[in-house]
Amino acid sequence: MNVLAELRRRLAVVLADFTENPADFASMVRPAQDPKFGDFQANCAMPLAKRHGTNPREVAAHIVDKLDLTDLCDPAEVAGPGFINLRLQDDWIVERFEQAFRDERLGVEAAASPRHVVVDFSSPNVAKPMHVGHLRSTVIGDALNRILRYLGHDVVSDNHIGDWGTQFGMIIYGYKNFLDEQHYADDPVGELARLYRLVNQLSDYHEAVRKLPEQESLLAEKQTRLDELPDPAGDKKAKKAAKKLRSEVSEIQDAIRSTKSKIAAVEDDADLKALADAHPQIARAARDETARLHAGDEENRRLWDRFLPQCLSALNRIYERLDIHFDKTLGESFYDPFLKDVVENLQQKEMAVESGGAQCVFIEGNDAPFIVQKTDGAYTYATTDLATIRYRVEELNADSILYVVDSRQSEHFKLLFETAAKWGYGDVELKHVSFGTVMGKDRKPYKTRSGDTVGLESLLDEAVAKARQIVDANDDAKRDGPELDEATRQAVAEIVGIGGIKYADLRHNRDSDYIFDWDKMLAMTGDTATYMQYAYARTRGILRKGGVTSEQLQQSPQKIVLTHSAERSLALKICRFEEALASVVDEYRPNVLTQYLFELANDFSTFYDNCHVLKEQDESLKASRLKLVDLTGRVIARGLSLLGIEVCEQM
Repeated sequence: MNVLAELRRRLAVVLADFTENPADFASMVRPAQDPKFGDFQANCAMPLAKRHGTNPREVAAHIVDKLDLTDLCDPAEVAGPGFINLRLQDDWIVERFEQAFRDERLGVEAAASPRHVVVDFSSPNVAKPMHVGHLRSTVIGDALNRILRYLGHDVVSDNHIGDWGTQFGMIIYGYKNFLDEQHYADDPVGELARLYRLVNQLSDYHEAVRKLPEQESLLAEKQTRLDELPDPAGDKKAKKAAKKLRSEVSEIQDAIRSTKSKIAAVEDDADLKALADAHPQIARAARDETARLHAGDEENRRLWDRFLPQCLSALNRIYERLDIHFDKTLGESFYDPFLKDVVENLQQKEMAVESGGAQCVFIEGNDAPFIVQKTDGAYTYATTDLATIRYRVEELNADSILYVVDSRQSEHFKLLFETAAKWGYGDVELKHVSFGTVMGKDRKPYKTRSGDTVGLESLLDEAVAKARQIVDANDDAKRDGPELDEATRQAVAEIVGIGGIKYADLRHNRDSDYIFDWDKMLAMTGDTATYMQYAYARTRGILRKGGVTSEQLQQSPQKIVLTHSAERSLALKICRFEEALASVVDEYRPNVLTQYLFELANDFSTFYDNCHVLKEQDESLKASRLKLVDLTGRVIARGLSLLGIEVCEQM
């Protein structure tokens, strides 16, 4: 049972006598911040009293008189200016705990009205290796996919890969002009990645050479204006204008430094400079190769058919290591045959109109049009995304489509969703699950020392290597000597390292940027996966030392007894597992679950510090506490698994 939802439901029934929007006021029931105020607290009486011009304590008293919670709570109390304090009955906690203890789903009920949900996440361009920029979409999307399934919804996970865009034109051009045949024979994916980087670098070089004079001219103009500004003195408006101009100058200077760096990287390398001179129109030529691929050119299609499986194989190695799996991998190429019909249908509905030679959808209130066909006849991401929505609704019966994509794409999704609603898909929940950036300690996007984007595979390797050092040190320091053999140590290091990366990402509010910090990520204490994994291993160790298994405990008729506040707090937290999962999907935020697990692990630590388990002389109390230990471990393991994180029986 989701006890918070049940309390709000019952309160809403009573509040219907006070307001036309009872659910809004019932949502003011929250977990109490301090146990002395009970387990839950409602402050709805105060805003209701303000509306009616009455005393909030009197309103709270009227609410309490009508509120029927006799099967859940001790008598409700009115406190302070009108707070309603609710404390769950110990007997209720015991019964809910016992149900969860014997339940394979740990007391979590499946959704009564399951939804058809498509979760679109990860979505890399397959022509280049995955990097740290793909991490957040991948782990956030996987967590939502797992949690929604566990709650009983009908979920389709879809990796909408980029397998049809300009990056393949770059690879095809590189293959035809710069191929190292031996390297391709030895490592085809590595060679394709090199070709992509090379063509991209040469394209950027020519663009940088073209842009530099324009940037320098603009800088000179802005600098002259800045130099000629009079002393703003006490003029706030003039000070603001000067500050803005200085900021613009600084931004242009940064852009020039970046442009010069791209130019120098080529011109300081004789081989690269020779290639750049020999291919002055390389960007245009690569786009032409893409156009020929889309037009059905036999050679380019043959190369695409050869390259795609190789690229997908490299991606799948990463996904296997992350234990991430997709129901569908439908890339841009899958939707290519449908794009013409999308545009024609939009035209028939008089939604797509010509503007500057392009076909555009104009949405009221938005200055920028949603371009569905370019002036040269090429289709866009917008066209593909509309075709994707149509397919997911009509073929996959989607009620909800979640796009786990970084926040920089917010404007695109705003236009996409408004266009889709106007097109006839207004009844479908279309949700952009946006997220911030992975930052280095310098608070800039996380990169290598050389300035390259960190590859995801190398990131996982480093995580496991650092975790192995921690595992070795921890095992070597055990009082009775090391317990783990070499193979087990390496297996634990893989679980701890990869779990650490995932958890560090998921524990942050997804809207926020976060700083990538190895020391914090793999710490044995604090809000980390390692701390949770250690708590789980500790519960299993207690059962082993006690000579009892989880299965034996489940067969015992002994119910738990709550003789200490730490026992009650731990049992109650366990009973709120379903509430935590439901809260995740309210706004699609996995950090709600990480916070729950962290609090659960802390409650377990407090319980273990205050309540003897194996040394308890009273056998019935010992059995009760062993059940608390066991179910704590099972909930931690299940919670982590829903985040895509494994646990270890020993650490």
